[in-house]
Amino acid sequence: MKKYLAGIALLGLLAACGGGTGTENKSDTSSASTPAASGDVSDNPDYKAGLKMIAASDCLTCHEVDAKKIGPAYHDVANKYAGSDTAVDYLAHKIIHGGSGVWGTVPMTPHPNLSLDSAKQMVKYVLLLKNQ
Repeated sequence: MKKYLAGIALLGLLAACGGGTGTENKSDTSSASTPAASGDVSDNPDYKAGLKMIAASDCLTCHEVDAKKIGPAYHDVANKYAGSDTAVDYLAHKIIHGGSGVWGTVPMTPHPNLSLDSAKQMVKYVLLLKNQ
C-alpha cells in the first residue's frame, strides 16, 4: 500500500513540476529558432567547407560535435580556444602532427597526408561551433 501511495505522490510531483501555462516556453523556443538567437553559422563558407572536409575524413571516429568520444567534443575545443589569435595555426599543426596531453593521455593520431590549408579549414569549422 505504501508503494502505491508513494507512486501516486511521485506522479503528482512530476505533474506539478511540468505544469504551467506554457507561454514562457513558447516564446523561448520561437526566439531560439531564429539564426541570430541560436548562433546559426551554417551559411558561413568556412562552416560549409570545414564540415564537408570533416565528413570525408576519419575525424568523426574520435570526435563528435557535442559529446566527448575518444577525443574532445568540437564544442569543447571551440570554447577552449575561442579568442586565441594562434588557435587556427596551433590546432592545424596538432591535426597534421598529432599530439597528446591537452585533453588527457589518449594521443591524437597524426594526419600527415592532410595539407595545412585543409587542416586550417577544418579548424575554422570547429571554432565556429563555439557556444552552439
